[in-house]
Amino acid sequence: MLQPPRGGAGHGAAAADSGLMSIGTVLNVLRDEFPEVTISKIRFLESEGLIEPQRTPSGYRKFSAEDVDRLGHVLRMQRDHYLPLKVIREYLDAMERGEAVQLPALGRQRDGEAGAELLEGPTAARIGRAELLAAAGIEERELAEWESYGLVTPIEDGVYDAETVTVAALVIELGRFGIEPRHLRVMKAAADREAGLVDQVVAPLKRHRNPQTRAHAEARTKELAGLTVRLHAALVRTALGVRLP
Repeated sequence: MLQPPRGGAGHGAAAADSGLMSIGTVLNVLRDEFPEVTISKIRFLESEGLIEPQRTPSGYRKFSAEDVDRLGHVLRMQRDHYLPLKVIREYLDAMERGEAVQLPALGRQRDGEAGAELLEGPTAARIGRAELLAAAGIEERELAEWESYGLVTPIEDGVYDAETVTVAALVIELGRFGIEPRHLRVMKAAADREAGLVDQVVAPLKRHRNPQTRAHAEARTKELAGLTVRLHAALVRTALGVRLP
């Protein structure tokens, strides 16, 4: 069941008691729970109709506590449930109608005897092919095309890493700008090289017989993945001469 926002968004409600908030204040509030959120991300969600902040006569955005709570819902559904914006909008509309909303649970493989969760890596969550098609709002032919370019690869027959939903959503959004799946092969190749570099660094830890050391390998993988993503983004911004606020 979808719960009220937690963490940073909760602070937003308290902070807004005395009035509306600027986009900079909202950013600081949300970063407690969503450290990767940016002003550009908030503006993008507004452009997609997921939030509708008020505007001053000068054109500045002013956010209410409800706006911040809604942002928290959107960001949490993206982060925790890998949902594309189209599906998130449907959930938000249902909430506004007063309907009880049950978010999809992403299964994890479990040991049949002990019932213990098997953490095979930082992306242990799985999603079926039908679930992926529904969550991304795409047809079979589109998924088959993406697979032909290596953008989406099943872990096994009919089963995908849950992060594939995020990949699908981004491929769709890039398509709005005329960037076709075949154009994205270069990004996939770069991602594979970066992943290979990270794996090379943590491989000795993964092979260690000590369970604590293997757990440390998972934490190190997540840390390195975050750093490589940030570096990649910074290099792209530098190459394009783009500066985010």
